[in-house]
Amino acid sequence: MTQNERVYDHLLTRGSINPLESWQLLGVYRLASRINELRKDHNIGREFVGVVNKYGETVRVAEYYLECDCPVCQSEREQCRH
Repeated sequence: MTQNERVYDHLLTRGSINPLESWQLLGVYRLASRINELRKDHNIGREFVGVVNKYGETVRVAEYYLECDCPVCQSEREQCRH
């Protein structure tokens, strides 16, 4: 299984992923690069979330998720994660 396949499978089964999860769970260090490649075939959104680093500081990281292309979600202009 390729890194892209692991990331895409994670997005399908867990809904979202951030760089730390990518490294710890999938062994993928350059998540942004994998997401960039996946965006050629899939609609992937991004939002920034706060996480606490090892020094107790809150920092913002990108969290990626699959955006739904279904007509219901498009008409309601919402981000769904199903």
